[in-house]
Amino acid sequence: MQYFFNTQVRCIVSTMLVAGCLSLSSIAVAQETDYSDEHDQWQDFGEREDPWERANRAVFRFNDTLDRWALKPVAKGYQAVTPDVVEDGVHNVFRNLGEGRNLANNLLQFKLRDAGVDTARFFFNTTFGLLGFFDVATKMGLQRNDEDFGQTLGVWGLNSGPYVVLPLLGPSTVRDAAALYPDSFTRQYRYINDVPVRNSMLLLDIVDSRANLLASERLIAGDRYRFIRNAFLQNREFRVRDGNVVDDF
Repeated sequence: MQYFFNTQVRCIVSTMLVAGCLSLSSIAVAQETDYSDEHDQWQDFGEREDPWERANRAVFRFNDTLDRWALKPVAKGYQAVTPDVVEDGVHNVFRNLGEGRNLANNLLQFKLRDAGVDTARFFFNTTFGLLGFFDVATKMGLQRNDEDFGQTLGVWGLNSGPYVVLPLLGPSTVRDAAALYPDSFTRQYRYINDVPVRNSMLLLDIVDSRANLLASERLIAGDRYRFIRNAFLQNREFRVRDGNVVDDF
C-alpha cells in the first residue's frame, strides 16, 4: 500500500510539472519565429483563430502560475548546478529518444528521405554518440527533423481548428490536441514498466526542457498570452507547410 501511495504521488508530481514546461513550450517557438508588433495582421489572425479566448486565458493563468512557483525555480537550480557539457548531453539524449516520433510521422507523410535521415541519426547518435549524449549526426550533416502527428494531419488536409490552451499541457489547437494520444505511442515512457524509473526520466526530461527555455523568455513582449498564441499559431502553420508559407502581408 505504501509503495502504491508513493507511486501515485510521483505520478501526480510529474503531471503537475508538465504544466509549466509545456505551457511555455511556445517560447521556443517564438525563438524560431520572426514575430514583431509590426505584424498587426498576425494579431488579427490570432484573434480569429481564438474564439474561446476568455476560457483560454483562465487556463493560461493557471499554467503560468504553476510554472512560476514550481517548475521555473527547479529549472533555474538545475541549470545552476549542472555543467554545460552535462546539460547539453542530457538534452541530446532526450532529443535522440524523440527520433522515433519523427520517423513515424515522416513515414506517414511519405517523406522517405527525411525518414532515412531520422533512422541514420538515431543509429549514429546511439552508437557513436553514446546513446545520444553527443550529437554526432548533426556534425555529419544529418539535420534533425521535428515532426508530430498534428503536423501529419495538417499535411493530409485537416484544418487546425480553434486555438485552445490545455490544462497542464499548454498551447494547442483542436487538431493538435487530438494528435497527442497517437503521438504518445512513440514516446519511450509508454514502454517503461518500472514506475520510479519512468517518473524519474519524465521529471528530468521536463526540467531539462524548461531549463532550455529560460534564455528565450526575454523575447516575449506586450500581452504575454497574445504573444505566445500568435507565435504558436504562426510556427505551427510554418511547420505543417514545411516553410512554404505564402506571405499575404
